[in-house]
Amino acid sequence: MSTSSDEAPEFIPDYNKPDAPGIHMNFDNTVSLYHIVEEGDDFETAAHDVFDLLTEAQDRFPDWPRVLYLDIQGHLNDDGRFVEDMVEFQQEFLIAALGKFFTALALPIVAVVNPDDQVNDLPDELLLQPPDGDLPEETRWPTEASGS
Repeated sequence: MSTSSDEAPEFIPDYNKPDAPGIHMNFDNTVSLYHIVEEGDDFETAAHDVFDLLTEAQDRFPDWPRVLYLDIQGHLNDDGRFVEDMVEFQQEFLIAALGKFFTALALPIVAVVNPDDQVNDLPDELLLQPPDGDLPEETRWPTEASGS
């Protein structure tokens, strides 16, 4: 069931960030996933680490509401802002691509609640495209038929 953007989500979990990275069962029947992106991790490593954590959580606690907590060590530019890769990791990868698989995400740049029901049908694997690479024809979007 989908809610409109001006309605509150059906379920808003309590935000209780775990003390240690990993997967944690909560008293409100939610699962907290906590990951720390280390200073030496690149986008691809961080993406695979979070995806692996997500799939493990779904295996251990099938279809339970999931909340992702993320911390990032380092990865700052001279102005003290996140470098572009880590902004893209949070905005485009976690929120835009994986966000539907979580009930909520608590990220360094923003905390968000999924306005729709959490999707529990996870992909079998994570395939990342090079930043400037062409998308495969079979998964390219928008398509010619969609008018773009």
